[in-house]
Amino acid sequence: MNKIIMIAAASENNALGKDKAVLWDLPDDFKRFNKLTMGHKIIMGRKTFKRMPTLLTNRLHIIITRDKNYKVDVDDCIVVHSMKDAIALVADDALAFVIGGGEIYKQGEKFSNGIELTRVHTNIENADTFFPDIDTNIWKLVSEEHHSADDSHASAFTYLTYTRR
Repeated sequence: MNKIIMIAAASENNALGKDKAVLWDLPDDFKRFNKLTMGHKIIMGRKTFKRMPTLLTNRLHIIITRDKNYKVDVDDCIVVHSMKDAIALVADDALAFVIGGGEIYKQGEKFSNGIELTRVHTNIENADTFFPDIDTNIWKLVSEEHHSADDSHASAFTYLTYTRR
């Protein structure tokens, strides 16, 4: 059985971003994201893909868009037009990741059997993109690891790992 993991960093009120930008700089979280997703397929929406400064190496980017004319002429990128199409592309893989944005997480949750959430211990009141609420009737917290704020991290954060009940 393949595993599809949603991976995100979200504030206490589930904020992910504002105006197509991430709201914090957490170098350790970025290193963890890279370590977990390296070598695997990553599923994302078009807006998430467009805000990436560069392609992520050693990962196949599956980009979901409703725009039937949207094209990406770059190796390691495939454009699809639904979450079901994206899931079909990872059906034979042991592990794949859903990396955002907000609407893609909502669509991907029913296909996912795990969540790797970095909970950033702050609230962002003016955000425009949010991670879905985690329903504890569906998801079980199986591990957590707290990190305090420091010179490289303005906010404290906690890595939370959930599995489907």
